[in-house]
Amino acid sequence: MKVGNPRTSGSWQGLGRSPNRSFCSWNKFADEVNDMLVPMRAILAAADKYRYGQGAFNMNSVGQIEAAVRIHELLHSGAILQGAEASNAFMGGELDFMHGTIEAKKVGAKRIGDAVKRYGENSPVPIALHLDHGKSIESVKACIDGGYTSVMIDGSSLPYEQNVELTREVVKLAHPYGVTVEGELGVLAGVEDHVFSATSTYTNPMQAVDFFKKTGCDALAISYGTCHGANKGKDTKIRREIAIATKECMLHEGIDGYLVSHGSSTVPQEYVQGINALGGQLENAFGIDVAQLVDVARCGINKINVDTDIRLACTRNLLELFEKEPELRESASIGQLYKDLKKNPKNFDPRNYVASIMDTITLGVVPDAHVQKVVDCMKDGVTESIAPLLVQFGSYRKSHLIEVVTCEQMAERYKKAGI
Repeated sequence: MKVGNPRTSGSWQGLGRSPNRSFCSWNKFADEVNDMLVPMRAILAAADKYRYGQGAFNMNSVGQIEAAVRIHELLHSGAILQGAEASNAFMGGELDFMHGTIEAKKVGAKRIGDAVKRYGENSPVPIALHLDHGKSIESVKACIDGGYTSVMIDGSSLPYEQNVELTREVVKLAHPYGVTVEGELGVLAGVEDHVFSATSTYTNPMQAVDFFKKTGCDALAISYGTCHGANKGKDTKIRREIAIATKECMLHEGIDGYLVSHGSSTVPQEYVQGINALGGQLENAFGIDVAQLVDVARCGINKINVDTDIRLACTRNLLELFEKEPELRESASIGQLYKDLKKNPKNFDPRNYVASIMDTITLGVVPDAHVQKVVDCMKDGVTESIAPLLVQFGSYRKSHLIEVVTCEQMAERYKKAGI
């Protein structure tokens, strides 16, 4: 597919640019954005123009979604909430979510989409819902049908031309709906859901330009030294020069796209220490220093993915709950959750120990006060892990800078631009 020069093409201008909206127009803005999700491209455009980092956070329960929406509202930050492919299977009721069926992913994608709309329908901040690490056309379709306004197709493990072809096919599928498309180029080391790699392959900046031109994608996840999972290694240094060179090459070639940092959890040591103090066995659990992420956000990285921090905070909070209220260990409604939580001291992923309250996790049904305590712990985990990053990355008090645009309007822009 031939994609023209996006910076000189009149039809492309304004595709994802941000307005200069003053704070005094906040009430009008809230009315405009009310009752809709926006394409992720609109949120990334503001981050790019005003040179701040936009956090993107993975959600794995209805309660987590509610808490994430509320903290973004409180800090007046645009929100990118993410459902990974495995998370869609999990939210569709698959306990073996790493091997979930496409049917379960369809159910889960709709449940996540419905929850984001439920808590975001009256929100004064723009919210995008994004598929993280989609692996197939079928998964992408399930998410678009479920209400996602952005999708990622991860063909990074494929030969380059196959990655290009797969990403291009997703662009052809998603853009007519106004849905943003993120690709990936280069391989990150580490383990997270369906992503497994022992080593990294860094992104070639000129190849990134070629990728944008050939696929027409909106955003590109690059490999520049970050790492999936909680075991990134102490004092990990990311190669900011790759991000800088990639962005400079894009600007030189007139590519109006956005760069994404995967594997960017900060792994706060107080979470790790708290889990280990209560019987956990987390080893070599270190993340990316926040200062490095703030730095690269000013050098061309627009979206910063965070997942592990939330898992750690939720698990630490639940261990503390059962420590402070030991009678809950024998609760008829959450006693099994406690047993599952303690079963594997190396585990910190809530999806592996909440099977006994799946209706609460996937549908938001809270049958009694004990289950509510679990929900509150998970909500608090989301809030305390996300809030500092919104401030540190710089997206707080910036939601008024994001263009209010519907997927239908974005679809028209794509059509006019020939993408």
